[in-house]
Amino acid sequence: MSTRRMHLLLCLAVLLAAGCTAGRSQEPRRSEISGPKPIVHTREPARSAPRPSWRIPAGSSHGIEGFASRDSVRVGEPVTLFVSTRAAHFVVRAFRMGWYSGVEGRQSWVSPPVRGQLQPPPRVEYSATRTVAAPWRPTVVVQTTGWLPGAYLLRLEAGQHRQSFIPLTVRAQSAAGRVVLISPVTTWQAYNRWGCCDLYQGRDGSFATRSRAVSFDRPYLMEQGSGDFLRGELKVLAEAERLRLPLDYVTDVDLERYPHLLDGARAVVSMGHDEYWSPAMRAAIATAEQNGTNIAFFGANGIFRRIRFAATSVGPDRLEINYKIATEDPYYGVHNAAVTADWPAPPDPRPESTLLGNQYACYLGIGHHAAGVVTAPRSWLFTGVKVVRGEHLPGLIGPETDAVQPTYPTPRPIEVLMHSAAPCPSGTGPPFADTSYHVAASGAGVFDAGTIAWACAIRNACAHPVARRTETVTRQVTDNVLRAFAAGPAGLAHPPRDNLAALHITDS
Repeated sequence: MSTRRMHLLLCLAVLLAAGCTAGRSQEPRRSEISGPKPIVHTREPARSAPRPSWRIPAGSSHGIEGFASRDSVRVGEPVTLFVSTRAAHFVVRAFRMGWYSGVEGRQSWVSPPVRGQLQPPPRVEYSATRTVAAPWRPTVVVQTTGWLPGAYLLRLEAGQHRQSFIPLTVRAQSAAGRVVLISPVTTWQAYNRWGCCDLYQGRDGSFATRSRAVSFDRPYLMEQGSGDFLRGELKVLAEAERLRLPLDYVTDVDLERYPHLLDGARAVVSMGHDEYWSPAMRAAIATAEQNGTNIAFFGANGIFRRIRFAATSVGPDRLEINYKIATEDPYYGVHNAAVTADWPAPPDPRPESTLLGNQYACYLGIGHHAAGVVTAPRSWLFTGVKVVRGEHLPGLIGPETDAVQPTYPTPRPIEVLMHSAAPCPSGTGPPFADTSYHVAASGAGVFDAGTIAWACAIRNACAHPVARRTETVTRQVTDNVLRAFAAGPAGLAHPPRDNLAALHITDS
C-alpha cells in the first residue's frame, strides 16, 4: 500500500473517531484561502504517559508562533490554528490551566506531528486605522470533542527551544448556576504590539501613529504568546478551581456574541485588567446584575474604554475598534452611543461607577506601587483573617487604580474595605485607591478590588515585591468573595455598611 494511501486512511479513521464532525464545522470561512483542507488531529495522550510541565523552558526563542481562529469555543467545536515556523514539523499540546494539587496546568491533549511552514510577514490591512494582521494560511484544525470546559494554553513546539502559546477558552454548554470566569482578551489585544502597533503606539512609538483598530488575526507578543493570561489572571483562575466551585469559562468577546450567555449565572468574575468593553458587553453584565448575578472585578481600570467590533476575513468580531479621541471616530455626531471614546467621556458619557461603584482613578507608573490600607476590619469580607483598622498591606496598590469618587454616579450604600494613599503622578486623579463592595437593587453583590496588582498578589506572583501578609489577606478576601458569590445574590446575606462619611470621601 502506498504511503499516500495509508495517510488518507489514517486521516479518515481520525475523523470518524472525532464523531464525524467534518462537513458540519462551525468555523468561519476565509474567502481567499484555497487548496486542501487542514488535517484534523484529535489524538489523546496515553493515560500512563508522564505529564509534561506546562511551562515553556527558559531560553526558548520565537522560532514558532501562531494564533487561533476563535478566542473561545463551546465544548466539541473546532478551532483552526494559524502557525508560522521554519521548522519542518511541530506538535501542539493542550494544557488545561487551573488547580491540580498546586500545579497550575495539566496536559489534556497532544497532536501528531504537523507540517511546518514559514508564513508571510505582518501587513497593514486597513490603512485608515493602521491595523496590523498576519496574512497567514490555516495550518491545522483542532477538535475539542471530549475536552472539559476551561482556560487552555495550546503550546506550539518545534523543539525544546522553539515554543510559544496560543490561548483558547472552552465554554460549558450553559452558565446557569455557575461562577463565570471572564478572560479579558480585548484588553490583551489592545496592548498587543505584534507586528509593530497597538492602540497606544505606532511603529515610531508615538501615540499619533497608533492603531485605531487592532486585529485578533495575529499572535500575542506578550508572555510567550499567552496575552496577559499568565500574569493577569492565572492566579485567580487557579484559586477559583482550588475552591471547587461550579465554574464556566468565557472571554469578554463572548458577551458581545451571546447576549444571553450569563442567564442564570450565580456570579461573573473579571479576573484581571479588563479595560475594553463594547456597549453590548456592558449591557450583558448590567442585565445579569439586574437579574441578581453577583459581579466581581479582581483588577482595576475595568469597563473604561468603549469599543466596537467588525469582521475580518477570518471571522466575525475579530477587529477591535477604539479611536480613543471621539472626534476622530467616523461615528462621531452620527451614532454617538457607539463612538469609541472613554466610557465616562462625551459624547455619550456613562461612567463605569454606575456598575462597579468605583471609578478609574490613576496610572501610578510602571513599577510604582503603594500599600493597601484596611478601613473596614469588621467586614464579612475579612472573615478568616484578623486585620485591624489602618493596617498596611505592602505592594497591593498599583500600577493602575480605582476609587470611589462621588463626583461620578455612585451606588449607595457602599462599603470601602481599603482606602489607600496612592498619589497620582499626573495630579489628574484622586490621591487614593479604594477596594469596595456594594449591593445592587436586585440583591447582587458587587466587588471591585481597585488595583491591578490584586490578581497576582493572591499567590505572591507579582513582578514587584509583595509582603507575605499582603498575600494572605488578599487571598482570604478573594476566597470569601468567590464562595459567597457562588451561593447566590450576596446582598441578601451580606448588606454593605456605608462608611464614606467616616473616610471623608465627599463630592469635594
